[in-house]
Amino acid sequence: MTRNNILADKSVDFAIRMAKCYNYLMNEKNEFIMSKQMFRCGTSIGANIHEAIQAQSKADFISKLSISLKEASETSFWLVVLHKAGTMDENIFTSLKGDLDEIIRILISTIKTTKSGLRTTS
Repeated sequence: MTRNNILADKSVDFAIRMAKCYNYLMNEKNEFIMSKQMFRCGTSIGANIHEAIQAQSKADFISKLSISLKEASETSFWLVVLHKAGTMDENIFTSLKGDLDEIIRILISTIKTTKSGLRTTS
């Protein structure tokens, strides 16, 4: 875990939940295709957030977080599809979607704040 970085910590926790959900969907539901897509983009969120922490510039930071936001959007899509297809039960869906929505809100806020900081220093 990173020191005092709520977004990074939440992304690690979410990636772990994605891995557990992926294993559950594969082993219990025999769902291999959509669950793999969900796993890939769901874990990519945190990978890009952690890359952003080491960004070379504010523009690089914004770029990495923007990629995380896109991956989060795709993850949301796969969660909804898996849920509506009846592969993911309501409790798992609601819990994962709630955590993901919180990460998305933090990403949007951080990107906006950083962009506004770029405009005032330019």
